[in-house]
Amino acid sequence: MLDKKEQIYPYPYGQPLPPSIYTGTALESAPRLLGQTLVRCTEDGEIRCKIVETESYGGKEDKGSHAYGARRTARTETMFQAGGTCYVYLIYGMYHCVNVVTSYENDPQAILIRAVEPLTSRDAELMQLYRGKIPGGKPANLSNGPGKLCRALRIDKSLNGCQLNHLDGPLYLELGENSSNLPIVQAPRINIPYAEEYASKPWRFYIEGNPYVSVVDKKALTIK
Repeated sequence: MLDKKEQIYPYPYGQPLPPSIYTGTALESAPRLLGQTLVRCTEDGEIRCKIVETESYGGKEDKGSHAYGARRTARTETMFQAGGTCYVYLIYGMYHCVNVVTSYENDPQAILIRAVEPLTSRDAELMQLYRGKIPGGKPANLSNGPGKLCRALRIDKSLNGCQLNHLDGPLYLELGENSSNLPIVQAPRINIPYAEEYASKPWRFYIEGNPYVSVVDKKALTIK
């Protein structure tokens, strides 16, 4: 049983994100999501994590996006919904990835959440329970990648389409740290060589120095 002091979060919770994060483009909102809190409600309790790495996928023109060329399929339909919707997809037939849809209806913008950090030891314990044995024994391997964090938070396609801006759902976003106070850097996105000239766009953002970041780029540019 955890001591009550261990269950106190580093800042008040239960506050919604500014609506402008959901209505902005993915490129505008991706760095603003850093420091915010991703909340997963399970039968074992709530799990809260700080978002430490994001990737922006900018809609119809972005060759790295599932919706490039306004491709509208059963898989991508969620991306065409209004900002605040959760987009979950499966890669390699085994790993789920979770995204925050932004902008307005019919403008397919999405932000991939690439890495999160549990806020307390209680959160880490629940994530460990769901994730199983962590390769290498490194604590950050719990959730330092999009597939890893989805396993640790029990995120799968059953959550596709849920509203992340509703604080009473199974998965949602809360106000956390002020991103303008964080050391944020930007670098090219990961594993999208098919995106041609869009593969090198510096549309990945992360908190510099955070151990949960999936890939550190020595050439990353500081933006804050």
